[in-house]
Amino acid sequence: MAFPMEGLRVLDLSQAVSGPYAGRLLADLGADVVKIEWPRGDITNVFGRKVAGLSGLFTQMNVSKRGIGIDLSSTDGVELVLKLADRADVLIENFRPGVLDRAGLGYRALSARNPRLVMLSISGFGQTSPESQRQAYAPVIHAESGLLARQAMLDDRAPADLGLALADTLAALHGTIAVMASLSLRHSTGRGQHIDLGMLEAMVASDDYTHNSIDEVDKIYAPRGDIWSAPGGPIMIAADPKTLWVRIAAHAKMPDPSPAGADVEAKIAARAAAIAGWVASFTNRDHLIAELEAADLPWADLRTTTTLLESPTLKEADLVAYVDDHAGGQRGVVRLPYRFSDADCEVRGPAPARGQHNAEVLADWLGLTPDQVAELEISGALTQSPSD
Repeated sequence: MAFPMEGLRVLDLSQAVSGPYAGRLLADLGADVVKIEWPRGDITNVFGRKVAGLSGLFTQMNVSKRGIGIDLSSTDGVELVLKLADRADVLIENFRPGVLDRAGLGYRALSARNPRLVMLSISGFGQTSPESQRQAYAPVIHAESGLLARQAMLDDRAPADLGLALADTLAALHGTIAVMASLSLRHSTGRGQHIDLGMLEAMVASDDYTHNSIDEVDKIYAPRGDIWSAPGGPIMIAADPKTLWVRIAAHAKMPDPSPAGADVEAKIAARAAAIAGWVASFTNRDHLIAELEAADLPWADLRTTTTLLESPTLKEADLVAYVDDHAGGQRGVVRLPYRFSDADCEVRGPAPARGQHNAEVLADWLGLTPDQVAELEISGALTQSPSD
């Protein structure tokens, strides 16, 4: 089957998570994504288990790409990026706003040479906002978006960051959608776009709680699921306390245990104790699950990262793909969740070492000979990973 983005050339100048993940999405969908790394390497290469010099996080973000090492501090390196951008359909970057402009690689300079170029610029607070020069990693955006304070309030605990880079992945997803929209528009206009995508805006645009708050709703209850002790281990039942009580009481013909005249808090506590007793009364987990489904209540096993892949759904999806680890073995990476009826989306190769495809990419994109590539290496414009 064909890959939806086959034939698309993408130059990925980004690092960390937001930009590289957008590039990974396009790469698994068939685009020829060339990741450019400069001499110090990608900062994600310190996170996770390292094999052959590549970390787990770097691998997850950069599979299916080809890698080229370029020193952007050199004149020859900048000129090389300009020539590659001339041949690209898309360029992804997440430098601090203004950095590429000062290097002569901003959108105005690139689009003057390649009017069809679509450039995705991901930053924490946007290219032109009053806070555009602030450093912004996912935890900063989680705090600034109101998410951490809200979660602390709902859970009655001190604010703490999330266990995932949500702001980064949301920015990557919104950025990829914007790239595809720009490519669609280019079919009719013949011109590319500069996409200014701020992580804070992407976070708020994806937050249904904030959407309701803007609409001046006085009281908003977040969708909730409470954890209950059950046979075979904890189980989560996803329902607000009132709905949970009404459905279990009706299904199990359970009388209201709250004393007459009890206030709301006392009623909630008494009913929660009765529900806990009902759940714990089962000796068979499958029987409990059948009763929950009969009561029209959604439930979930409380899985961990080590038991996650035991999920029947994920087993059926064959969620993990295995790629060459550059050390004679394989390592697992998570497949994207896109299932097309007549197209393909797949991990198409391992994450590249820095400079691994210098000669190959420059021959394919620019028609350079091995001698010309060697000259660029001698000049310092091209770099490779220390292990090479």
